[in-house]
Amino acid sequence: MAEEFVVAGIGFAALLGLLALRCPIGLAMLLVGCAGYVHIVDGTRLLAYLKTTPFFLFANYTLSVIPLFILMGALAERGGLARDLFVAANALVGHKRGGLAMGVIGACAGFGAVCGSSVATTATMGRAALPELRRYGTAPGFAAGTVAVGGVLGILIPPSVILVVYAISTEQNIARLFMAALVPGLMATGFYIATIAVLVRLRPALCPAGPRVAPDERAAALRNVIPVLTIAVVVVGGIYGGVFTPTESAAVGCAATLLVGLARRTLGARQVVDALKATAETTAMIFAILLGAEVFNAFLALSQAPDLLAMWVSEQGFPPYGVLIAFLAVYIVLGAVMDELAMMLLTLPVFFPVITALDFGLTTEETAIWFGILVLVVVGIGLTAPPIGLNVFVVSGLARDVPIGAIYRGVLPYLLTDFVRLALCVAFPWLSLAVVRTLT
Repeated sequence: MAEEFVVAGIGFAALLGLLALRCPIGLAMLLVGCAGYVHIVDGTRLLAYLKTTPFFLFANYTLSVIPLFILMGALAERGGLARDLFVAANALVGHKRGGLAMGVIGACAGFGAVCGSSVATTATMGRAALPELRRYGTAPGFAAGTVAVGGVLGILIPPSVILVVYAISTEQNIARLFMAALVPGLMATGFYIATIAVLVRLRPALCPAGPRVAPDERAAALRNVIPVLTIAVVVVGGIYGGVFTPTESAAVGCAATLLVGLARRTLGARQVVDALKATAETTAMIFAILLGAEVFNAFLALSQAPDLLAMWVSEQGFPPYGVLIAFLAVYIVLGAVMDELAMMLLTLPVFFPVITALDFGLTTEETAIWFGILVLVVVGIGLTAPPIGLNVFVVSGLARDVPIGAIYRGVLPYLLTDFVRLALCVAFPWLSLAVVRTLT
């Protein structure tokens, strides 16, 4: 057993070393996986493995859902649907103290239902909302921090690219994971809005009330969001109701988003081409990481370290919740210093067998789904937590006059509620499983 752990440990150390040297995560995992494969077996069998694995990996029908959801978000962004959501939310609550910030959170939740990407949601909503927030006197750090945490709803509200990758990596049902994400995602939206309400009550100058919108303008703004809300209901509701598979739902969402943009003349040939290019770039990055993770996971499987670790943890009699909390703590630490997708794919081969081998009073499938939602929550925390919160850097690039320290201070109150939400999801698994149990 010791030898297997030594081999796996050397592999992890080499991988972290390559990441420290700024090697792309997909390439780093591929190189270490190949080296470990050769060490345990031989080069000939590695070549035979590489001859077939990439084809069967990328020919997987399920993987097509990733570029489709990314394309739907890219078309929605360039079609102005995000701005419509913010304008409508602002028309409803912008005249209240803190209402502009609450409108950002509501708009991010709505856009997350058609996007699936946190970074895309942050960048899109930042361009739409930051100028308005600043124009009406919202504190710069608070405004930027609100946009950064609002962007996290892009992955917390289904559909979510992170959950798709988790489902593929752990061979779980994508639709059930989307169902499980609904309540925690809505909890995040509610917690963020409640945080704003408390903050502006304590410090009214953080986000003054905006002007009241005239009734006819409010009605026009609400009419403008009917298409995007309809798309969200069709995409998510179709999955929940069993009308569409996730892949079919993503395809329908793409077609509907394109047709809405063309009909409203907010999407032209240039915008569509830009959306396709952005989709190709993001998909290529994700697929490169998936290939690297596949080879690295094959190396770990040959070393037998994950299975042996799972057996060892089970034999030691550690409290299941103690092991789970320790793993989540590792995720939070890693999420603060490395890319969230890479962090998840790096750790799942080790953590997942251990978690599913423990007894939480759930079925194995329920444990896998519940753990996926917990991973999603800690990934969201990592997107805004210092010192490397990707969403914070995205917002910093849009608001160059706001010091990054001020943005992190703006994010801090929301992070506190994130940890409360994580604790609730850990303590009460039914929060993640209620919708799954009801609809399946």
